[in-house]
Amino acid sequence: MKKKLIYSLLGIIILYGLLLIPDNSTINIESEGNSTPFIWDQDERWDFLESKFTEAKADKDIITPGVIEALISDLFSIVDEIEKRKPKPDDVIFDELLLSFFELAPVIAAQEVQNPEFFEVYNRARRVIKDLSAEWDISEKENRDILYKTLYGMRATVEEVLLQSEEPIDPVLYVKEEESQTPSTNILGIKVHSGDLLVSRGGAEVSALISRGNDYPGNFSHVALIYVEEGTNIPYLIEAHIERGVAIATLEEYIKDRKLRFMVLRPRADLPEIKENPMLPHIAAKEMFEEVQQRHIPYDFKMNFYDPEAMFCSEVGSYAYKNNGIQLWESESTISSNGVVKLLNTFGVENFVTQMPSDLEYDPQLSVVAEWRSAESLFDDHLYNAVIDAMLVCAEQGEEIEFNPLMLPFARIMKGNSWVKNQFESEGPIPEGMSATQALKSDAFIQRHKELKEKTSTAVDSFIEENGYKPPYWELVKLAEKESGCKN
Repeated sequence: MKKKLIYSLLGIIILYGLLLIPDNSTINIESEGNSTPFIWDQDERWDFLESKFTEAKADKDIITPGVIEALISDLFSIVDEIEKRKPKPDDVIFDELLLSFFELAPVIAAQEVQNPEFFEVYNRARRVIKDLSAEWDISEKENRDILYKTLYGMRATVEEVLLQSEEPIDPVLYVKEEESQTPSTNILGIKVHSGDLLVSRGGAEVSALISRGNDYPGNFSHVALIYVEEGTNIPYLIEAHIERGVAIATLEEYIKDRKLRFMVLRPRADLPEIKENPMLPHIAAKEMFEEVQQRHIPYDFKMNFYDPEAMFCSEVGSYAYKNNGIQLWESESTISSNGVVKLLNTFGVENFVTQMPSDLEYDPQLSVVAEWRSAESLFDDHLYNAVIDAMLVCAEQGEEIEFNPLMLPFARIMKGNSWVKNQFESEGPIPEGMSATQALKSDAFIQRHKELKEKTSTAVDSFIEENGYKPPYWELVKLAEKESGCKN
């Protein structure tokens, strides 16, 4: 009996030792050698705008309604000129527009009542520039920089104004009613059509990394393709999930899966392919809907959009439209920062020339129809992002995501259990396509983000108590960097 017990213990020890052997496989990282991250590098300007806001907030008489009206009128004039003469991307008028927008925002934010004309001029500028970008070659970095800087800069500015508002925020912001002949339905007050793309932001730590982990950091981490059934007008959301691969969700399931925000994008009606066949978006969505029902499509952690055997979220829409003659992501996404590469590689990403959800907003082939977000979810979005930006600084400076290697044997047993469940089309504790080591690193990353977010939230409360207003994004990043111990 004793010998059996000893042999059993020896067997367990040997098995544990074998399962402790670390992964030695090398990962092939596909990247673009000449790509570089977009950097704002305007800290002095942000500090000036914040001081302008606090000054206007302390003394409302500094900026009279007449002055604000004149400033908004000047902005409308700039947008009129852009629409009339259709300038090239390198024209200084785009810098003039953005600078004027930046300088108007602090005094708008300091007012007790929201100014509808401010949001109107923003929407108008957004539509005009988006339409104009259809004539630009955004594979040229300089052109892409201007498009990103202008559209993202204005949207980020509007959000800072909304977050300082004491009035309730209308969660829906309509941008452009792009014509469509495909079946339609309603999602959270927004009319959507079959073939529309919903880019959204999930309420998870990994979602924040996907949003910010890009040469053009954004606010969106997920893409879903909408299929609206003919006759019934019932919507279905086709999307790739880390846990179960490509799946079809009902509207109730989509909304229940927490979203901090989403944006509705629609192919332009004047695209040659859609002018020839206005039902093309619906056909693309229906084909994808049927394909998901016919075969299991695992999640693509490598983010290789050239191989449709496995798919990540962006690839679902990209693949469906490519099969019908439209190549979305007119300019591919690039990820060149060592810190971003290091963190994304934690989850198994190998391709850093890919298709990132946030970049879809800048595709000239698509119109922004509307956005949905609330005050609470908007601030959460900014807080999650700021923590990730701080973690990326740490990663750039050499910080590694540490995990307990002694847990590797248990993770490998869980991976085996997951594999068995996957064979019966069931979800296991470790997603299909993710290794045991990657699962441990993923858990460590999530825990690190949670801890840093909690510390940053406490610092935010102190900031609000001391200053009397919510910290703008650049202040959030400073707070997160201070708590992380890394300084950019």
